[in-house]
Amino acid sequence: MFQNFADLITYNLLNLTADTRLAESVNFFIYDVVKILALIFAVVSLIGFVKTYVNPKKFKESMSKARFGTGYLAAAIFGAISPFCSCSSIPLFIGFIKARIPLGIAFSFLITSPLVNEVAFVIMGGLFGWRLAFLYAISGIILGILGGYILGLMKMEKHIILEKVEAKEIDAKTLPKKFNEKLKYAIREGKKTFLKIYPYVLGGVFIGSLIHGYVPQDFFTEHIGNYKLLSVPIAVIFGIPIYAGCSAVVPMIFAITKGGIPLGTSLAFMMSIAGLSLPEAIILKRVMAIKLLAAFFAVVAIGIVIIGFLFNALA
Repeated sequence: MFQNFADLITYNLLNLTADTRLAESVNFFIYDVVKILALIFAVVSLIGFVKTYVNPKKFKESMSKARFGTGYLAAAIFGAISPFCSCSSIPLFIGFIKARIPLGIAFSFLITSPLVNEVAFVIMGGLFGWRLAFLYAISGIILGILGGYILGLMKMEKHIILEKVEAKEIDAKTLPKKFNEKLKYAIREGKKTFLKIYPYVLGGVFIGSLIHGYVPQDFFTEHIGNYKLLSVPIAVIFGIPIYAGCSAVVPMIFAITKGGIPLGTSLAFMMSIAGLSLPEAIILKRVMAIKLLAAFFAVVAIGIVIIGFLFNALA
């Protein structure tokens, strides 16, 4: 639906020529903006509606008491089966924060969701073999669990901006009791978050669309293999400006691996593209303070570098 809408605006209303850089950038921008904003409104409204039936404080306490890391595991697996890119995962992450799910568990989802999904898994299995596909999926889930756990240990809840606002609102008034009041409350919650986030979505996706349409991917892939021992961390740094999902990047990774770049280096490049994008950082800046954002990027980047070195050692 979102792609059809983007195509209609790009090629019918704006009458741009297909397969040109401008058309690709505009189409990319419209598609992602509409999809992300629709998800934000829908998810936050749904969470707001459910919240009127569930005591947020008790729900948070029950999630916090989940034993043996089951909360982190459940969030990571849910992220693995959800077909979202890094920016599309943010609406659900916001929903988790508003539902009072512990921060580390919410991060487990945010880390895993863009890195592992069923489409990328099938494509990787067909191109690289199923053994590697399973190893990649497991490593992505483990990164989500450990990354979320580490971020949870940092106790940085005070750096979540939306949670501060939400806490004040819950303390200030009683949640509605009647169904129509609950529905109005839910829609109001979705609208309020939508208005706070949309400028950052526009800015983040705009930068991503420019990179998508005008920066050739060969610019990055041609230089990755030139750093030998430092190739893995360099690949992670090179991948951050690019904005794409794993399923779109796997064929490119297959090509550069065939060209002689080590497998672990190629996978690290793919994981940084999928899980650590510049547009994602811009959108998340409205959700959390820069200190927590930097910690999130650092933990995930270090995890990806470790995975890259491990796959290079095993190859």
